[in-house]
Amino acid sequence: MRIRTLIAGNLALLLLAALSAQAADQMTKYYAKSGSKMRIEGTSNIHDWQVEGTLIGGFFEVGPNFPSEPGQPATVGKIDAHAEPFIMVRSLKSVEKDGKPYSDRMDEVMYEHLKASESPKIAYHLTDLTLKESAKSKDAPYLFDAKGELVVAGITNHISMPVSVVLLGDKKLKVSGSTTVKMSDFKIEPPAPKIALGMIKTGDEVKLIFDWMVAQRPPPAAAAK
Repeated sequence: MRIRTLIAGNLALLLLAALSAQAADQMTKYYAKSGSKMRIEGTSNIHDWQVEGTLIGGFFEVGPNFPSEPGQPATVGKIDAHAEPFIMVRSLKSVEKDGKPYSDRMDEVMYEHLKASESPKIAYHLTDLTLKESAKSKDAPYLFDAKGELVVAGITNHISMPVSVVLLGDKKLKVSGSTTVKMSDFKIEPPAPKIALGMIKTGDEVKLIFDWMVAQRPPPAAAAK
């Protein structure tokens, strides 16, 4: 009886392993590439401010119900997907509205409040992706609702946001989205640096905007004979 139980248990484990391997084989993985952009916009009692970074890392993994070609019809509903994008805090830089560098001092204040030394990454873990609208043409985006966990300064919060995905061809994707969060939700005290004429008071709400470029890796070159 004991031997039969052990055999049955081992068979169950082998079946689970086979099913897991089959599911993994059905997933398509896209990796971060150059051309991405992350922007954070905020307010203060002096003027609005913005910071930008262009080095978004990570990967985006999708199942067979995700469109594979531009303009391909797709069924509205939940998509098999997993994503782990991140950006290094110290890659973010303050900029003018026209994109020119703004202030090294502001950058240092930002790194301090984001606890860059203890938590060097801003990271996102996708937990749910739902297609709301299929692309209307080859150049049009697929529109999704995304749910996930945003990690900032070592604090994790669940967020929801609209996301659009454009299939660019050549097995490349452009994933775009935006959401508004409060610094206080991540236990970040809004910066209030003292200046000669008084104190700058920063608003609690900030807007996160991103364009994330990802692509499938090409197959390894055939070994030379």
